[in-house]
Amino acid sequence: MSTRPFFVNGEWRTGDGTFAVTSPFDGSIVAEIGVPTQADVEEATTAATRTFELSRRLPLHARADALDHISRRLAETVDENAGLIAREGGKPIKWARIEATRAISTFRWASEVLRAGDDELMRLDTEASLGSRVGLLRRFPYGPVLGITPFNFPLNLVAHKVAPALAVGAPIVVKPARATPIGALRLAELFAETDLPKAMVQVLPVSSSVADQMARDPRFKKISFTGSSEVGWYLKGLDPRKRITLELGGNAGVIVHSDADLDHAAARVAVGGYYQAGQSCISVQRVLVQSEVFEDFAARLVKQVESLKYGDPMDPTVDVGPVIDAGSLDRIDEWVKEAVSEGAEVLTGGRREDPFYVPTVLSRVSPEMKVCKEEIFGPVVTISPYQTFEEALAEVNNSRYGLQAGVFTNDINRAFEAHRTLEVGGVIVNDVSAFRADQMPYGGSKDSGFGREGLRFAMEEMTEPRIMVLSNVPL
Repeated sequence: MSTRPFFVNGEWRTGDGTFAVTSPFDGSIVAEIGVPTQADVEEATTAATRTFELSRRLPLHARADALDHISRRLAETVDENAGLIAREGGKPIKWARIEATRAISTFRWASEVLRAGDDELMRLDTEASLGSRVGLLRRFPYGPVLGITPFNFPLNLVAHKVAPALAVGAPIVVKPARATPIGALRLAELFAETDLPKAMVQVLPVSSSVADQMARDPRFKKISFTGSSEVGWYLKGLDPRKRITLELGGNAGVIVHSDADLDHAAARVAVGGYYQAGQSCISVQRVLVQSEVFEDFAARLVKQVESLKYGDPMDPTVDVGPVIDAGSLDRIDEWVKEAVSEGAEVLTGGRREDPFYVPTVLSRVSPEMKVCKEEIFGPVVTISPYQTFEEALAEVNNSRYGLQAGVFTNDINRAFEAHRTLEVGGVIVNDVSAFRADQMPYGGSKDSGFGREGLRFAMEEMTEPRIMVLSNVPL
């Protein structure tokens, strides 16, 4: 198998040695990826720094045209891209196609936001003492960006860092997850077809230790990180002056009130808890159901979960793919067994069938159990009864995480109360926490993150406002 190169300063290189990307489904080698040398890392960083002097002056149309080109090329190759996602990460092809399609709109949205503009003209003659002045408020990029991405969305989460960086004129060096680097390399291929400066996008599939070194480098003025809470807060502590966006973990709660459509709620939880084999930071993990409909809903949910098919991710009828690696499978299995030993009841699943963990529903859980308290990042959902809506809101908040939450109710007042009370970045009404539209602000509170993604919001995170005041102008 030939070595798949990485992308540095407009060149494809194989570096020094290789590492294998293997299928989580059957262990087969998907690709051999070149390992960047220390010289490659230094050249990429230097090139990004030098390119910033050019990229920050690029006209809007040049940046927007490049984003449009990448969006069109992603549309033309959507099936190919979906296949890459499914093979390298084990995501079922039905969901891989959705991710590949979302990446198309991620670049399109970046272009649309950019063309719409956000410059602001401010009248400053509001007081006699200020004179005849007007302010022009514009945003300018901080500088080169280091983007660090996880394994679970190998194309679209990279797109959520690359697209806003290109839009604002900031060079970006992407460090993809070593388990799934092919999606980032695919975006580099499409970027290379544009007319933008060659070092505006570079992809380095380096180790975590090298990424740590890069994060400490003062030449990177901005870090955009998606991954574990522990690593994210560690990165934030490296340099308090460095700008950083953290999109971290969660153990998302979903409330099902008695006035909700129970069939709809059960069907959506069965998607939101298992579609990514639970390996998403907004996967449904804790379901709270009003006690008077608890038994009814539990039966409906179990029926939905038991109808899910797990197997070969390339099979279009498969709903749930394999867990990413053996270590993760061991951890999930250990946490479920520990919960059962402490009194939890398995309503369905509760076992491993390597490389899968069978979709699982647990009841009779307590907040202190790891399956409730921590982020399981696997196809396991807990279900618990509550008496009052206020009690449910408090239990969702009873977590160190706060990314997104779902609330099923037909009472608009309860929806607004949830929006006001829940300590999360997003409240999804009559759907699950796993919903995300790519243009919406996305991020969390508490241990779930810092800052927001979502094209316009990510562009704001990569730039700073700067005002120019024009004095003595006729207004």
